[in-house]
Amino acid sequence: MNSRGARVLVTGGSRGIGKAIALRLAREGASTVAIGYFRSDEAAEETAGELRELGAEPVLIRGNVTSSRVAEQVAALGPLDVFVHNAATGVIRPALETEDKHWDWTLNANARALLGLTRVAAPSMPAGSSIVAISSLGSVRVLENYSLVGTSKAALEALVRYLAVELAPRGIRVNAVSAGVVETGALHHFPNREEMLASGAGNPAGRLVTPDDVAGLVSFLCSPDAEMIRGQTVVVDGGWSLPAD
Repeated sequence: MNSRGARVLVTGGSRGIGKAIALRLAREGASTVAIGYFRSDEAAEETAGELRELGAEPVLIRGNVTSSRVAEQVAALGPLDVFVHNAATGVIRPALETEDKHWDWTLNANARALLGLTRVAAPSMPAGSSIVAISSLGSVRVLENYSLVGTSKAALEALVRYLAVELAPRGIRVNAVSAGVVETGALHHFPNREEMLASGAGNPAGRLVTPDDVAGLVSFLCSPDAEMIRGQTVVVDGGWSLPAD
């Protein structure tokens, strides 16, 4: 993507996949890159410094993506050319060991936040702009301990389809990227982390998906070459989901 002069927002943009996306778009010429984050000021400041080195103006938005405070900060950014909803959280445990509050927390952050922030951002986004949501294969595959997060990602993908149709007359593209196993800090919350890494690396491509692999796909979906890709969930998993066993 040639994002020369683009104004970008990446939720969950201070670490992992979100950081890779933010840096990729800055490297391609984005003028302003806002990154949303929840806890680590240190990680956010570090990412901001890297964005400055690439010539982009960083904006830090700290807080829960479902909060009115974050929505107000997003509104204050002005018109966006790219909005990437990467922020994700959730309770990693078997379904029968979860509580209603775990459902609410997971669904709100992973799916409802996309709708809430799109309500704020979309009215001022220019024709040709793009919204991309980051999903995972747990939306369609049953993964151990992943019932709540997988359900939230399925909801996210359904919302992407509805938004793609509703926002098409405004010239705004909406798509999702579903990543395979990526080694980031988020995996530390999984009790079967090592097993997941081994499985992910055993895909037909023969290596784990990296944050940069995901960032490259996001960049493409935000480019004019993706003009006719609407409401799709594009998988980047090295072929992991293809074999029957």
